[in-house]
Amino acid sequence: MIQALKSDPKCQDIQFEVLNFSHRPDLKFLRDEIVQQLPILPHDPSRKLVLLIRGLEKSIGVDLQGDYPPVLQDLNFVRDAYKRSVPHPLLFILPDYALTRLTKFAPDFWAWRSGVFLFQTPQTTKDYALVQTLEADRPIDSSKSPESSERIALLESLLMDYRPSAGHPPTDIDLNTCNILLHQLGVAYLSQRNATKAQNYLENALELAQQRQDVSLAAEIYQDLGRTFAHRRSWEQARLYFQQALEIFIEYGDRFYQAMTLHNLGIVAGEEREWEQARLYFQQALEIFIEYGAAGGTQSARFSQASTLHCLGMVAQELREWEQARSYYQQAIEIKIEYGDRYEQASTLHCLGMVAEGVGELSQAKSYYLQALQIWAEFNDSYMVQTYSLPRLVALYQQTQDEEIVVGIASVLGIGVEEVRGLV
Repeated sequence: MIQALKSDPKCQDIQFEVLNFSHRPDLKFLRDEIVQQLPILPHDPSRKLVLLIRGLEKSIGVDLQGDYPPVLQDLNFVRDAYKRSVPHPLLFILPDYALTRLTKFAPDFWAWRSGVFLFQTPQTTKDYALVQTLEADRPIDSSKSPESSERIALLESLLMDYRPSAGHPPTDIDLNTCNILLHQLGVAYLSQRNATKAQNYLENALELAQQRQDVSLAAEIYQDLGRTFAHRRSWEQARLYFQQALEIFIEYGDRFYQAMTLHNLGIVAGEEREWEQARLYFQQALEIFIEYGAAGGTQSARFSQASTLHCLGMVAQELREWEQARSYYQQAIEIKIEYGDRYEQASTLHCLGMVAEGVGELSQAKSYYLQALQIWAEFNDSYMVQTYSLPRLVALYQQTQDEEIVVGIASVLGIGVEEVRGLV
């Protein structure tokens, strides 16, 4: 578009200069930046200078629910200063989601506009971007892998393209796509542990799914709203959403999602210390995962058994059923090893250590705890190391005075033995 402007015969008396701020996502004072660059711009006095402002969407942001962007706050506040310090026409090139934020957060500056030129994104371009964004490889449990800000930005941008707007009646396909995007944005923000934004998008997605009578999608959204409230430790609200999801999955015969929801209900019951209820939910989930996998279901059914077995182990451990807990944990870790999920092995190894310690097998407990520490250290998970691993090992050392514990910690963390002694 810029090249077309420069080569247009009608614009021969105009000098277009591009100022690109895409490398400045932290930009706050646009006028100051322009004033600094004006003296070094080549300028033909015989031609009218027009400044093309690009890349400002990086500092404006894509989050439509977010706070007041500093760059727009300043733009609105110093509007009148542009007359004196930047006496040239400004042409802002922005995607529509950034334009929406500009009109919302810099209304005084926006009131100065002399023209708005809309360029419709070709449907083929939108469709390609949609496929590339929605069909990206996803992990089995997306909550373990936070979504990148780049993918969230793409989802936000696509949502602006497909969201109904005045003068453009939405098609059924557009509404369906909009619904999917709202849902995926909720899940993406949940993966980043941003429960507030996740709830906002998921509630909007649920409202649209109910309007469209898309019961299947509504069930998935109920499930994710349950996860959102579980993240906030609002257990009763989480339970309510999981139960609503379960009712639909049962009605539609979706066995795999029934198992996932039963597993989540088990977690809620466990957090409420309803151990027998938790055990019942986990056992029901495990039976379905086994049945689903045996019937040729996805590999995730087999992998999901590991998580449910681990949870059954935790319930048995809480009830001091040591041998039952050990059996569940050992089954869980066999599956995690089978699938090469080294990180998840750490939590089960740590729990096996707690069981061994509970029955007085202190040497075995030491071995399990050190193996868990090794894995968490490999993945630079300082939270698990500091919160769970080291306290257990320190307590075990104080109980046994086993020097191998000190040496093992020093070896794994790459520090001196004497430094470890300072910890114990």
